[in-house]
Amino acid sequence: MPWSDTFGVVGLGRMARALLLPLLDSGLVARSAVRASVATEASARRLAEELGVPVSTESAQAWSASVVLLAVKPQQIEAVASVATAALAAAEAAPPGREPLLISVLAGVPLRRLQALFPGRACVRAVPNTPALVRAGLTGLSWGEGVGEVRRAEVRQLFAQVGEVLELPEPQLDPFLALTSSGPAFLALVAESMADGAVAAGLPRPLARHLAHRTMAGTAALLQGQELHPGELKDMVTSPAGTTAAGLRELERAGLRSALIEAVLAAAERSRQLA
Repeated sequence: MPWSDTFGVVGLGRMARALLLPLLDSGLVARSAVRASVATEASARRLAEELGVPVSTESAQAWSASVVLLAVKPQQIEAVASVATAALAAAEAAPPGREPLLISVLAGVPLRRLQALFPGRACVRAVPNTPALVRAGLTGLSWGEGVGEVRRAEVRQLFAQVGEVLELPEPQLDPFLALTSSGPAFLALVAESMADGAVAAGLPRPLARHLAHRTMAGTAALLQGQELHPGELKDMVTSPAGTTAAGLRELERAGLRSALIEAVLAAAERSRQLA
């Protein structure tokens, strides 16, 4: 069933477009209901033509919507807050259960700060990851004060369009972000390194890159499809004194396991510092 709300998007970058397009394609949000804002006139014209929705450099219209997706850079949040407050003051009172809603995808900006900067709006903090761009994402959600069940169902529905949705206590969003949002970069480095190794061993680079990507995708599908513990899969592949055992020995010697653990911990700690 289509949403009856107007839908504002403040900062129509790559992630916001990835979230908006499935809503438009599925009919959950009508194109005529969208109010989007970007930084430049050139971007506004290009995105309006590409998406078929109104796009402006003035954010006041986007903030006048009853549901707003906030996707600017975290350092821009103070600048947009005053526009948001003025737009809400000029808006009509919302009916019960349809409270003005702010959905923030800003990394490291906690609910307490969102609620202080955007009074009068129920706030949701969302952490989607980059695979949402191909509708294979993971999104962690934490609810602010005053987010009713109707609104919660709508937010779940929004992010379900681009992957799996998990509801978490806000303190768990930092390790969630470290694993799922920073994790694709860590895995990309692993894939790049494996491809480099195959090139060094004699494969052409395009083929090595393709095989590394397919190997990672197939391994993930096997782990998830058969609900295997990673250690089980490692043991399935490793035969005594074989090629895999030799490679694993080098990875352990180089400290790959510890390095990846420390990378996730460092990303989580940095998320806490940003907050």
